[in-house]
Amino acid sequence: MLIALIARDKPGHLQTRVDNRAAHLAYIEETGVVAQAGPLLDQNGEMAGSLVILEVEDMAAGEAWAAGDPYNKANLFESVELITWKKVIG
Repeated sequence: MLIALIARDKPGHLQTRVDNRAAHLAYIEETGVVAQAGPLLDQNGEMAGSLVILEVEDMAAGEAWAAGDPYNKANLFESVELITWKKVIG
């Protein structure tokens, strides 16, 4: 199943994102379940959140992935939403 993880950073936490980016990218590589990913940008073009498309067995696996993300462990996010997603184009 595909799950869209939409996370919004806490205001003023860009440095937390920068400090944990390498660990986050390594986690993506290690886990092997990320189909697509990239940062959400604010009106100034600065990173302000994440959009991650997970390809996992079920929602519980998606939730477990989100809990283990170094960004989550660093308390970067103001909100995280996991939504079942259906790929139509691309």
